[in-house]
Amino acid sequence: MDYTTVKWLHILASTFLFGTGVGSAFYLLFASISRDVRAIAVVTRLVVLADWIFTTTTIVIQPLTGFYMVQLGGLSMRTQWIAWSLGLYGIAVACWLPVVWLQMRMRKLAREAVERKAPLAFSYWRYFWIWVVLGIPAFIAFVIVFYLMVAKPA
Repeated sequence: MDYTTVKWLHILASTFLFGTGVGSAFYLLFASISRDVRAIAVVTRLVVLADWIFTTTTIVIQPLTGFYMVQLGGLSMRTQWIAWSLGLYGIAVACWLPVVWLQMRMRKLAREAVERKAPLAFSYWRYFWIWVVLGIPAFIAFVIVFYLMVAKPA
């Protein structure tokens, strides 16, 4: 593949990765704040689905296309902005992995609450706050990676 095609795939994957993450976080955050158990059950189900379809796919494509562009461009992996991007990407992924598990647990708890016509269990809210705490560094890391990809500071 030529550089332009790989770069287009890289940008497309980063758009899906970041867009799915921000969109999912927005809807899950506000559904949870509403405390509407049925809405939360629907949103958690869709957030988990979006993670499997979009985030899992792009979280693999992103570094592959990035590494290939580094190779095609004759750059070193030790280039400062590339090294920082990789480190920040690693932080974001390290936050995302437990978030996937948390979202699946939250989905199960919300579904059970709907079936029982009961409020959400306390554990839902514990998972929710951990989810929020993990989302903040992941979001910041991805924003900085976007900056580094565009600016490529020396």
